[in-house]
Amino acid sequence: MSEETPVVVAPPTIQEDVTPESTEDALRIVMRKSLEANGLVRGLSEVARALDRRSAHLCILAADCEDAGYKKLIQALCKVNNIDIVMVEERAKLAEWAGLVKRDAEGNVKKHFKCSSVCIRDFGERTKALEMLLAQLQ
Repeated sequence: MSEETPVVVAPPTIQEDVTPESTEDALRIVMRKSLEANGLVRGLSEVARALDRRSAHLCILAADCEDAGYKKLIQALCKVNNIDIVMVEERAKLAEWAGLVKRDAEGNVKKHFKCSSVCIRDFGERTKALEMLLAQLQ
C-alpha cells in the first residue's frame, strides 16, 4: 500500500495596514490599492477625460514632463474642476507605481516605461496611507 503524504498549505499572507514613512510612500500605496480596484487612469487622453468629467478624486503629475503644454493642460483641468493635484519628481517612478513596467520571472524590472500623469477615480480600500495623503492635501 502506498502512503499518502499530507499536503501542507501555507496560510494566506495578510497585508497589514502599515503607516507610511513619507508622502511618496503613501502615494505609492494608494496608487497600488487603486490599481487593484481598477480605479487608476493612465495616459493623457484618459486623464484629461476623467478630469473634464470630474470623475477623478486625485491627479498625480510628473514634474519632469518634457512637454510644457501637457503640464499646463493637466494643471488647468485640475484647477477648473477643483481636483487635488500632487507632483512627483520622475516619470519613471510614476510609471512603476502605476504598473507600467515589465518584470521578469524573479520580479526584477526588465523594461521601464514613462508616464507623465495619472488620475485616481477609485481609491480602493481605506488605508492609513490614504488617510495620511488626504490629511496632507487639506
